[in-house]
Amino acid sequence: MREFLVKQRARWRVLAGIVASAVVLGVYARGGYAWPLGFVALVPWLLASNAARTVAGALLNGWLMSVAFVVAVFLWFGAALDAYTGIGTAAAVLVLCVFAPLLQPQVIVFAVIRHLVGRRHGAIVRALAGASAWVACEWLWPKLLGDTLGHGLLPSVWLRQVADLGGATGITFLLILVNEALAQVVAQRREGIRIVLRPLAFAIALPTLMAGYGVLRLAAIEAALSAPAAAMRIAMVQANIVDYENQRRERGTYAVVREVLDTHFALSRAAIEHHHADALLWSETVYPTTFGHPRSEDGAVLDREIRDFAAAANVSLVFGTYDRDAAGEYNAAAFLAPGAGPIGTYRKTYPFPLTEYVPAWLDGPRLRRWLPWAGSWQPGSGARVMPLRAADGRELNVVPLICLDDVRPGLAIDGARLGAQAIVGLSNDAWFTDHPIGARLHLVVAAFRSIETRLPQLRVTTNGLSAFVDPTGEVLASTAMGDRAVLAGEVPLRDPPPTLMVRWGDWAGGAASAFLLVLTIVSAARAWRERKASADQSASAGAVVSTPPAVPDVVLLTPGWRMATALLRVCAGAGLLWLALRMLLLDGLQVNSLVQLQIFIEATLVPAVAAWAIQRAFAARARVEVGMLVLQQRHQRIEVPLGRIVTARPWRIPLPGTGMDLVLASGARFAHGIAVADIHALLRALSDAGSPVYLAGAASTRLADYATARASATWPRLDHPLVKFALFPLLLALPAFRLHQHIAFGGTFGEYYTYGLAAWLTGLLVWWGAWSIGLVLFAAALRIVVEAGHLVVLPWPARSRVVRRRLAALSRVAFYIGLPAWLAVRLLTG
Repeated sequence: MREFLVKQRARWRVLAGIVASAVVLGVYARGGYAWPLGFVALVPWLLASNAARTVAGALLNGWLMSVAFVVAVFLWFGAALDAYTGIGTAAAVLVLCVFAPLLQPQVIVFAVIRHLVGRRHGAIVRALAGASAWVACEWLWPKLLGDTLGHGLLPSVWLRQVADLGGATGITFLLILVNEALAQVVAQRREGIRIVLRPLAFAIALPTLMAGYGVLRLAAIEAALSAPAAAMRIAMVQANIVDYENQRRERGTYAVVREVLDTHFALSRAAIEHHHADALLWSETVYPTTFGHPRSEDGAVLDREIRDFAAAANVSLVFGTYDRDAAGEYNAAAFLAPGAGPIGTYRKTYPFPLTEYVPAWLDGPRLRRWLPWAGSWQPGSGARVMPLRAADGRELNVVPLICLDDVRPGLAIDGARLGAQAIVGLSNDAWFTDHPIGARLHLVVAAFRSIETRLPQLRVTTNGLSAFVDPTGEVLASTAMGDRAVLAGEVPLRDPPPTLMVRWGDWAGGAASAFLLVLTIVSAARAWRERKASADQSASAGAVVSTPPAVPDVVLLTPGWRMATALLRVCAGAGLLWLALRMLLLDGLQVNSLVQLQIFIEATLVPAVAAWAIQRAFAARARVEVGMLVLQQRHQRIEVPLGRIVTARPWRIPLPGTGMDLVLASGARFAHGIAVADIHALLRALSDAGSPVYLAGAASTRLADYATARASATWPRLDHPLVKFALFPLLLALPAFRLHQHIAFGGTFGEYYTYGLAAWLTGLLVWWGAWSIGLVLFAAALRIVVEAGHLVVLPWPARSRVVRRRLAALSRVAFYIGLPAWLAVRLLTG
């Protein structure tokens, strides 16, 4: 009873920590003077997380925190979702909670990685690994609203300047480290001042260094901005006309467009008359039809009216509209210049999922019936720099961003590299009308694009919050939600100071991923050395003391975990099959698109890695000691008396791998299934210990023979997935990538000199990924041949082992020698 009460209290402490952190995060997300809470918000949860003893516990802890995070910070989004879809507020909030692991996956990844690393390393490495896992996950899995913890520091003038080094992602990394240090202080507070002094000093020093950098950076920017420079006066028109669709149904399309244009014409004339504007900005989709491609005579008349207005006013005009080509329609921004008319169009690169854009693989009549509000726009092709021209010839180069474009750093960075002098943001945040916190969050996220690139930003919205943002991230002026207003100001015509983010791109997430990869390799090497040392010690002791029978390593899986792992393996195989069929029937036999990479990562790599992680978490060292089968895991030791084991039943379906269930003398099965590569080796070890275990029938014997043949044909080094599908593809990708660089950019580092390190590394990763996918598919085809040949001779155990080894050897020759030789011949003869 006492043990039960202790466990209950521990569970309540974990829940209390989760709730406390969620509440603090909810206040922190509101902004304003709450920004210091970012340095302590995670401390209660971190202290609660330290109590997790198993991976399953850490996983549950992360899942609960992700739900609490969404409820505390994004509860308003449920109401906004209801306003857009009409599914009801309660249903929308429930959807958010159900999809919390997808909306905030970094919380779960952080909890699991932090737990796993904490088993083998100290607090410092655990903190670095946890922070790296958080930002790496956000980098690999871009979130819907682009939110990250670092955005909460926007109200701090000094601290936010660090974003020009590592972006908002880099600030998130530093915030997590400070939280970890303070959690360490609280956890060790009873051990004396000397113990807590180091983490406490770190927790104080890091924000101090951030502030010091901010002071120095602000002084440098102020000095640069004080130099005289020509400027352009730009006015933003916020008309506060929303809910186009309902108005269309009630009044007709022409009447709605007529009101929208008349209102914008009137406000624009006022901006020119009273503010002497050289250029006008209207918001996203303010002209809700295809400009330049009229659908009717009325549409052609309205197009001419817009062109005539800009020509008569003699100003540049940028407005949100639609564009189209043979591939479909686009959410776009049209640019008109005085004396020239339309000079170009930017197409939104990141349309909002489902509401604006549905991937082709997901789209179909059934989806349209379920989600009648789903959009049909196509994504644009990336950043584009466009000129804003004054009537007297002054020109400001701008990078346009439409709505969701500004939640990812890449487009603004690409624009800065292409010579942009300012950011022009067009957005329609009307669905936040009743929930201004959503519009404020969007403005906060957008403001970080100015800090990262040091570009001033002009952000115009339909009904709020339109704003001027300077290169330091300061919102110089803004409108309120629901205002009908004109916001005007001057933008200097000067190039921005260089930043590390522009030079290196959004590098922090990639660097965190690389750190985790190195840590994994180092930990694996360390574990291998420890096992080898243990084996050597046992061998030397065997000269005096008899060594117990050797037992292969195993994985202990309860029925639930076995089913989950098997389903992940099946999903990975189905994803690979899907990709192969797509290439055969649609794309051709080449990995040449980012869509293929996305499918491989999401449908094959992610479930395969998840299955590997589960098996790794439940791995065990098996040995025989004094009449006991001892199964030693990191968190528990299981002892099974050999006399109680009667028979073994190999798994009929070898998923997630070959294995067996032990049947005990009572007739019940051992609670854990045992995944083991060589079933006969395990049974021999039990027999050598004086307790023979028999297989249950001829079918079981054939399954065990199959497992043993597979195990005997394996070469651990050449067959290791990292060697086959990571290192070997890199060796093939490097010369191909070098050739591409010479052809496309004139040299091995041509793309680096043109677009920066991030673009060069991204290109290399894409080539590496493409070769990895190709080799995975080739290895899968070879595996099918090997398995088919083995099954033919399976009834003859001795022959099947020989055949399996020979087929496996031939497949390695084909993989490591035959494929490169064939590619070399094609290259030389092509």
